[in-house]
Amino acid sequence: MATRAPATSKQHLQLGADEVVLAKLGYKQEFRREFTPLEVSGLAFSYTGVLPGIASVLFYAIPNGGPVAMVWGWAIAGPFIMCIGLAMAELASAAPTSGGLYYWTYSLASPRCRNFLSWIVGYSNTIQTITGVASVNWACAIQIAAAISIATDQAYVTTNEQLYGIYAALVLSHAVLVSLGTKVLARLQRLYTFVNLCLCFIVIIALPIATPREYRNNASFALGNFTNLAGWPSGFAFILSFMAPLYSIGGYDASVHMSEEASNAATAIPWAIISSIAVSVVLGWGINVSLAFCMGTNLESILNGPIGQPMAQILYTSLGQRGALALWCLIISTLYIVASNSLLVGSRQTFAFSRDGALPFSRYLYRINSYTQTPVNTVWFDAVFVLVIGLLAFVSTEAINAVFTIGITASYVSYITPITTRFAFKNDFKPGPFYLGKLSFPIAAIAVSSMVFMIFVFFFPSTPQTTAQEMNYTAVVLGGYMALAISWYYCPVYGGVHWFNGPVANLAPSMKGGSRDENSESKKEQQDAELSVSVVDV
Repeated sequence: MATRAPATSKQHLQLGADEVVLAKLGYKQEFRREFTPLEVSGLAFSYTGVLPGIASVLFYAIPNGGPVAMVWGWAIAGPFIMCIGLAMAELASAAPTSGGLYYWTYSLASPRCRNFLSWIVGYSNTIQTITGVASVNWACAIQIAAAISIATDQAYVTTNEQLYGIYAALVLSHAVLVSLGTKVLARLQRLYTFVNLCLCFIVIIALPIATPREYRNNASFALGNFTNLAGWPSGFAFILSFMAPLYSIGGYDASVHMSEEASNAATAIPWAIISSIAVSVVLGWGINVSLAFCMGTNLESILNGPIGQPMAQILYTSLGQRGALALWCLIISTLYIVASNSLLVGSRQTFAFSRDGALPFSRYLYRINSYTQTPVNTVWFDAVFVLVIGLLAFVSTEAINAVFTIGITASYVSYITPITTRFAFKNDFKPGPFYLGKLSFPIAAIAVSSMVFMIFVFFFPSTPQTTAQEMNYTAVVLGGYMALAISWYYCPVYGGVHWFNGPVANLAPSMKGGSRDENSESKKEQQDAELSVSVVDV
């Protein structure tokens, strides 16, 4: 994006193609580029974790339309999700840096507001990645509890305290794993991708074969039955069911934050975004069709079954105790993979934002471990934050469930802004290898419109008859967090408005110990004069 503090010609000769691109964006190469294009695509796909994602949020689809919501809601949401991915892919190709969204926003927005917009996007993206880790780990803890219920023939009921203990153990284990070197993490993506693909095909193919006749549904029910158990008007209930595909196929920016660890990033990252969405939409639709044909007709018993998880209940009735337990353990393993990659991606966003001095304790967070060559400090910072978020479980079930929707709404704030600024402000956008040409604007318009609409939808509670205990806390928690971010930006004397100047080049370091040097402002002005979005031709 912004061409700032360019390296000398000698340095350019010594750098590879990706390093030259990164240098043009203002940053030195600090990570090892161990991720191949295939591995970064695998990371994007396994980050999505389509089957464990469906298992985690099936409770949004079944009461808001039943089979119709599962099958056709997914099919309708797919093209809108792809539009978001395409709009993001163009920006990722133009400026492949770990900072991603807040960097693009700064480079494309008007000088009058780019500092503030970059700040808001950076904090939205940071809370999105951190709550993403929290929601996946909480879902994994619940699914482990469901496995225990299946194993004990539904005799054991897990308490909130026990769930939090499982949750904490998962988070800490992920922090240890993600602290490993880049090469290890890159090679693991091959295993992760293979496991996710195999599990999807097992459910699509094996579940219909193994399901007893009494639980098999005909095409009329599986593809045409609309059951509204939530109480909302049917049309709005169907829209609420979009939460399932939008959560299951989320985190379109996952590969973006790995840009500085991927080879041929300007091409690999956009194709990782698009391929992961395409594969997830197709496989997810197949999984939903398989479930709709094999779930029986008593939807209330699925939602309110003793296991406590709709998909686990479906597997239990279709496969029996042993079969369901075996398959459920595989689903838990894939969800563990999703959570691990979520922390990996989140730690890179935190690292990038602290590199530009925007986060508290940036001087401690912006560090690369000398042994692993990875940002271990940001891994554990995110892990501690995730442990704190998990305490919402002791407030109410609705409060912890709000973490699911916070991840989506916060991500939409951080996606909408750079996509909009590209067209709303005068800027010198220069596309990278991936470019949509004349389709760029209509696709961006569809992407932004759909995200704005869904943000408001996700603020609604699950049923119209709700109490203070059962309300949707998304607006409260997200609003409170963003209010703190804005308050800190405008805080007298110490606020970001006094010192945050957007992305800062570190080829000639202008931040030491979290504070700008005295010449940073003049350097910034000179750098901003050359602002553009471009990829170096090499």
